[in-house]
Amino acid sequence: MSDGTPADLFFDAAIGLLQRARDEEAEAITAAGTLLADTVTSGGRLFAFGAGHSSLAAQDVVYRAGGLALMNLLAAPGLVGVDVMPATLGSRLERVDGLATAVLDTSPLRTGDALVIISLSGRNALPVEMAVEARRRGAKVIGVTSVAYATETTSRHSSGTYLKDHCDIVLDSKIAVGDAELTLDTIPAPFAPASTVVTSALLQAVLATTAAALADRGTEPPLLRSGNVDGGHEWNARVFEEYRDRIFYQH
Repeated sequence: MSDGTPADLFFDAAIGLLQRARDEEAEAITAAGTLLADTVTSGGRLFAFGAGHSSLAAQDVVYRAGGLALMNLLAAPGLVGVDVMPATLGSRLERVDGLATAVLDTSPLRTGDALVIISLSGRNALPVEMAVEARRRGAKVIGVTSVAYATETTSRHSSGTYLKDHCDIVLDSKIAVGDAELTLDTIPAPFAPASTVVTSALLQAVLATTAAALADRGTEPPLLRSGNVDGGHEWNARVFEEYRDRIFYQH
């Protein structure tokens, strides 16, 4: 790391990754947005799942002003962010066989639905099993992951496969193994992760594509408005009522 402040260099790295995601993942973004629009049109439900920090990007598209009201969070105990104590337990739970199946068995997910699974490495048992089991139940799966991990790490799932191997569509975040963009001679470890920035941007690009696709088909996209804008609560109440059978975070 040389010219520029660490902040400047991080912004440069993040912007570079965002540009790569925009250019290299354009086809996959369109396909994912279209798949979600198809799911909405056919009466299916939408879910997003991520464990640990990957859950941040999942939460970012649920009950969000400007976002699709139909996106629901598929949650597992101890895996939504780092709120579990100790936080290190979450990392252990991602490696437990059978946990994803238990979560799906007690979730509303069914045939015809779509599930977005976010896992940076895609190597742990949980996201792999989640994708396999969701598809076995007849749901479509969109994976958001760093494909590099599949060639530079070993899988922790008994099949030896990764999340990317069990998805209908894969969005590659381009994040390098280790998720740290900067190095400095005076600091012994690489630092400054950018996976949340890029993953959230990819998902927002997908949902923007979904909204436009629905509009092109003559369907008003079920979008939420900010409750801090005049009329926002009334707008949202109408959307919630119209789609109450597909929105689970109200119950």
